[in-house]
Amino acid sequence: MLRKLLLAMTVMALFAGCSKPQPPEKERPVEPQATQLRDAIKAPIDKAKDVEKQVQDAAEAQRAAIDAQEQAAGG
Repeated sequence: MLRKLLLAMTVMALFAGCSKPQPPEKERPVEPQATQLRDAIKAPIDKAKDVEKQVQDAAEAQRAAIDAQEQAAGG
């Protein structure tokens, strides 16, 4: 009796191992990802870029003012 049960279980295991895999279901579209982390990283970078632009604009205005004074002084 034990041999028959063991033989039956072995045959069932072999058939289960040899069966074709099930095809995957239709692919689902990618769900939107949370952007909080990206925004938290990007915000200080954008702020730094804005500050850099302000500094560059102020430096350009200062150079223009110096050049204008030098030309007015006859230099």
